[in-house]
Amino acid sequence: MREVVVFSGSAHPRLAHAICDELDVPLSESVVTRFSNDCLQAQLLANCRQRDVYIVQPLVPPTQDSLMELLLMIDAARGASAGMVTAVIPHFAYARSDKKDASRISLGGRLVADLIATAGANRVITMNLHAPQVHGFFSVPVDHLTALGVLADHFREQELDDCVVVSPDLGNAKDATQFSRLLGLPVAAGSKRRLSDDRVVIDSIVGDVSGKRAIVLDDEIATGGSIVELLDRLADRGVTEASVACTHGLFAGSAVERLRSHPMVREVVTTDTVPAPAGWPGLKVRSVAELFAEAIKRIHAGESVSSLFDGVDPMHAPPRQNTLFDRVRP
Repeated sequence: MREVVVFSGSAHPRLAHAICDELDVPLSESVVTRFSNDCLQAQLLANCRQRDVYIVQPLVPPTQDSLMELLLMIDAARGASAGMVTAVIPHFAYARSDKKDASRISLGGRLVADLIATAGANRVITMNLHAPQVHGFFSVPVDHLTALGVLADHFREQELDDCVVVSPDLGNAKDATQFSRLLGLPVAAGSKRRLSDDRVVIDSIVGDVSGKRAIVLDDEIATGGSIVELLDRLADRGVTEASVACTHGLFAGSAVERLRSHPMVREVVTTDTVPAPAGWPGLKVRSVAELFAEAIKRIHAGESVSSLFDGVDPMHAPPRQNTLFDRVRP
């Protein structure tokens, strides 16, 4: 890994350090300066010439600053004659802007993908895009990892009798189905209508949930509105308690208080794709650093990455599935 150079923006240096620990390489220094006119400037303080450069930066609030930092660091690496520049974006915020569902509306997901490629990124590594079709917005190769195996590890440590995996909406039902198979559980889903950014209505629950403990799985929790609405409907259907799991725990606005005080919530589990909120000691955070490090190792060595995103990765697969991944071709 001598020719690998890893930098971090200011969005999530803890995750970048954890990835570097898994790779056994140092996190290289960089400086982002904000001038009096509010413009940003990025400087990379390690040699990049003909090196394999990775820049770790999830797009988290302040999202526009995080994005601009990433673009400037990519540009700096390209200008420093990097052999290849990979943008490691654990959380791609603009994946929500994926379709034209109103007149004269912008497609932010495609625009940001174009900006990243134009800045000089040769490849992108990301995780659990909110809308999978955003993968196709990029004109450079994208390795789209999944955290389902990491989250499943948490629940395999528990007694799962009378549990059911529940998706808040039908759009996330595919991931929920895969997750339920990893745990050997049935699956159910809510039928959701979004009224605004933080207001949803769940009209019905598809599947048998009565008398069971729910494991609610979502890709992202921002304000927590969808989860709270789902929990209320599950209570109406006889669910006794619920664990809440997500890949990207943004927990914006009053989400922490909403979930922490809800009588149905037994635990909340997330990953470290984004920084964990302060003041929530009960939040359970599983690290995805090992997955990102493994992807970087394979990319650098010219090996296949596909087994890391085809439902569950070999490192977090249940024992009965090991033979399937043994047959994955490099």
